[in-house]
Formats: sequence, structure tokens, C-alpha cells
Amino acid sequence: MAALRYAGLDDTDSEDELPPGWEQRTTKDGWVYYANHAEEKTQWEHPKTGKRKRIAGELPYGWEQETDENGQVFFVDHINKRTTYLDPRLAFTVDDNPTKPTTRQRYDGSTTAMEILQGRDLSGKVVVVTGANSGIGFETAKSFALHGAHVILACRNMTRANEAVSRILGEWHKAKVEAMTLDLALLRSVQHFAQAFKAKNVSLHVLVCNAAVFGLPWTLTKDGLETTFQVNHLGHFYLVQLLQDVLCRSAPARVVVVSSESHRFTDINDSSGKLDFSRLSPSKNDYWAMLAYNRSKLCNILFSNELHRRLSPRGVTSNAVHPGNMMYSALHRGWWVYTLLFTLARPFTKSMGTHESRQGKF
Repeated sequence: MAALRYAGLDDTDSEDELPPGWEQRTTKDGWVYYANHAEEKTQWEHPKTGKRKRIAGELPYGWEQETDENGQVFFVDHINKRTTYLDPRLAFTVDDNPTKPTTRQRYDGSTTAMEILQGRDLSGKVVVVTGANSGIGFETAKSFALHGAHVILACRNMTRANEAVSRILGEWHKAKVEAMTLDLALLRSVQHFAQAFKAKNVSLHVLVCNAAVFGLPWTLTKDGLETTFQVNHLGHFYLVQLLQDVLCRSAPARVVVVSSESHRFTDINDSSGKLDFSRLSPSKNDYWAMLAYNRSKLCNILFSNELHRRLSPRGVTSNAVHPGNMMYSALHRGWWVYTLLFTLARPFTKSMGTHESRQGKF
């Protein structure tokens, strides 16, 4: 069991557990066979179930198959820096004669991005994640980077962004990850980011609009707009417009807009049902932080839906996602009351890694 635990395969059920003295092995072409050390024989059928099994899929990303000096195959996990003679795919074997599939859903609320991306090689894909130096954005960027994508962390604070890059490289030194300056509260900064990105002459396969603020006191940006509205919505809207041609050239491509269920608890129309622009960037007297956040999230969804309608015929899809009810993150840092509420709720909230399954399925 120690060897199984080292390879991450110790979570087995009683039906597939081998009798004492038996060992599970694999052939180079992916078939599973069983060795009986007591009788010094091998067989294709599982000694308890009688089933034949084969390996499902390719090696997980970061794993490599090699052969030692004795001609025995072993496996190297470059991400976690470990070596084992057990094929990591043994945890994902399938029956040679599979039964009728069940209706059980493949992913649920506890699934992580790393689990969803299991076995996927994103080499050659270029991903931009806004607000990626911490929280949701960091976990998103890390998950993509550890699966081979070229990931750009688009952040306002470059010191923290570079620290985030170092943390990812600490997990896998071959990760292709970098940081670029993007301040969504300054439209000129958005423009400069788009120009700098285009100067790289690379594709853009995934754009994750994640950065957001919450619970801020009323302030205006240098562009003269209420801060929550500009950072959460308008800055991303402008960014997508500037990078739209790159997305279309890179098709199939995807835009992911991180919204919230709180969009349901607001309205941006006036009493006659027409859009009230004064509600998007309200004056100080009409401002309430929670309402401003909810309205920005509603704008996110309306924008994502319309973007999908316009660009999906050109191979660019857009999806708005809800990260999870009361998920604990650093988003509450704008006011001590919100910090207290989020701290009290923390034992009942989703973790960052669990959240990231919402964005990781590409």
C-alpha cells in the first residue's frame, strides 16, 4: 500500500483490491495484467472480479514514461518531482467489456480544476487571466500553466503578480507563465495592455475576465466613472473589444466572464423598463456598495451573452460563470464589515481549488 500511496493510487474500493501476493502491472500498449508472486505466474483477468482492464487515455500532463538500465518501465512525475514503477493511469482503467454507462454526472461541486484537466495537454494554448495574482485568478492561472498553457497574469500590482509567477514556477519550473500590467480602473492602461499583448504576435485561446472589486466606498476613477462599475465591467468590456480580432484569428477561442448569482438582486432599468445609465455609474448620494457590485455582475452576464451571440459564428464562445455561494476569497477586503462576515462564513464556503473546476473545463 505504501507504493500505491506514493503513486497516488491508494484510494481503491474492496472489489478491485488485489489478494495478498498479487501485483497489478501494465504493458507498453496499455493493457493491465496481474502477477501472482506466490505461484510465479501472470494472467489477464483480475483474480477477484475476473474482468480484463485496459488503461484509459494518455499519461497525465507532466508525466513521462522511461526505461531503466534493466529494461523495466518506470514513470516520472516532473511536476511533483517523483518517480514510480506504477503507471499513474491505473487509477483510471476501464473494463475491456464495459457495462452500460450510468447517468451519474462526471463533475460536481467538489471537483477541482486539476481533476477536470486531468490528462489534458494545453501546450500551444495562450491564456490571459485578469486579477491573477491571488484568489480565484491565481488558481485559474496555475491550473492552466501546470497543464502546459502559456499563461499571462494581467494584474495591476506587478510586485504581487511577479510573486504569483514565482509560486507557479516553484511548482513546475518548466511552466510558461509571465505577468503584464493591467489596471482596469484606467482605460488607458487597458489600451496599453492590449497593444503590448498584440506586439507579442501570439494567439489568444482563452481570456478569463476575473478581476473584480467589492464593498468599496464611493470613488471615481481617473476616467470619471464609479470604480466598481469600471473595474468589474467596463474595463473588461473594453479589453475584449481591443482583443476581439486576436480572439477571432485564434479560433476556436473562449472568453470566460466571472459573474455572480448576486446579479439577480438588482435592476438597471428605470420604471418604464428602459436602461437607466445613471444606475451604472451612480452619484455618491445614490451609491450603495452591494448594489453597485450586483449591477456590475448583471452587466457581466448581459455582456457575455451578447458577445457569444455575435462571435460564436466566428468560433469564439463566451460564458459567464458563478464561482459558488459565499466562496471565501480576498474580494471582501474593501471594508472590515464584509471581512468579518466572510470570516464567519468561511467554514461553510468553497475552497479556491474547488471553485476552479467552474473555469477549468476547456
